[in-house]
Amino acid sequence: MSVVAAVASCGLPRSGPTRGEIIAGAKDRKGNSFIVDVTDHVAEVTAVEPPLAFSQAFLNAGVIGSDTISPGDVLGLTIWENVDDGLLVAQGANATQLTELQVDGSGFIFVPYAGRIKAAGNTPEELRRIITEKLDAQTPDPQVSVVRLAGDGATVSLMGAISGQGVYPIERPTRTLSAMVAKAGGVAIKPEVAQITVKRNGYSGKIWLKDLYENPQMDIALRPGDVILVEEDTRAFVTLGAAGRQARVPFDTENLSALEALAIVGGLNSGLADPKGVFIFREESGDVANAVLGRTDLVGEQRMIYVLDLTEPDGVFVARDFLIRDGDTLYVTEAPYVQWQKTLSALTGPLATANTVDNLTSN
Repeated sequence: MSVVAAVASCGLPRSGPTRGEIIAGAKDRKGNSFIVDVTDHVAEVTAVEPPLAFSQAFLNAGVIGSDTISPGDVLGLTIWENVDDGLLVAQGANATQLTELQVDGSGFIFVPYAGRIKAAGNTPEELRRIITEKLDAQTPDPQVSVVRLAGDGATVSLMGAISGQGVYPIERPTRTLSAMVAKAGGVAIKPEVAQITVKRNGYSGKIWLKDLYENPQMDIALRPGDVILVEEDTRAFVTLGAAGRQARVPFDTENLSALEALAIVGGLNSGLADPKGVFIFREESGDVANAVLGRTDLVGEQRMIYVLDLTEPDGVFVARDFLIRDGDTLYVTEAPYVQWQKTLSALTGPLATANTVDNLTSN
């Protein structure tokens, strides 16, 4: 037995620390980490991933009128005068057209004999009445028509993982976020991992794409100058040890349980893994750590090691309810017999080699 212990202490190959070595690093054993068995209570209080949502400022913004004129828009004016020799109408004609009048950055246009007129913020009908009143004092019974030729003054920018990146005008069918994303051809990544960020006047809000369609309240009204960015979820966790594979694994859904995380990497390695030794390493906030440990004195981030025992009657249920978070390390220890088997192999291997050499030389 002393020979076996000596061989084992020499540092046989293994995938990482043993279950006992991890537990030996607990705070109550003068280590640096809190080690906690995962229960229904622990699964509940650690599920604190804040949901993505828009602020009230975004939610309370009403839909803008599709005909509201904005700086940068291009207008077309037609003016009829009820006289033979009018102010604007050429002799022999009864109307004149002023095409491609661009609304300047301050929201104004210039109309001969009416002067500089505030167009932005008005509908074409409201602007028609304003121009008519301005001209009425100079020509009898003028008739005015105003047409919004282009909506380029009220635009949003779409970029990122979207089929049609570009600058799009806010028009009657595209006044809300979902309609504008659809106008651009939809997202170019898996909908389950798509996040949408809207930036407006120095503020931003982010939601999951699926929430946009499942929760009508999140389908916010757009504003000129909005920037819409579609991105793939960047969260990931790491698996090590006797799991099906060792890798950095991106999330493939909004919420990912420990059981699902194990399934993604192929479950436990049936020839190596200890089902009692599934550990999740995490930096936990002081508030959550206090709630988990039933304390009130912890401040700042705490090193937490959560333990799942899949041999317990409710072990699979608990693993199903415990959520993995961004940056977690999922580590599966080797079964005790594996190290024992390696030790025996280290002992018997040289003997087998020696016997083989002896047989060869004796022949």
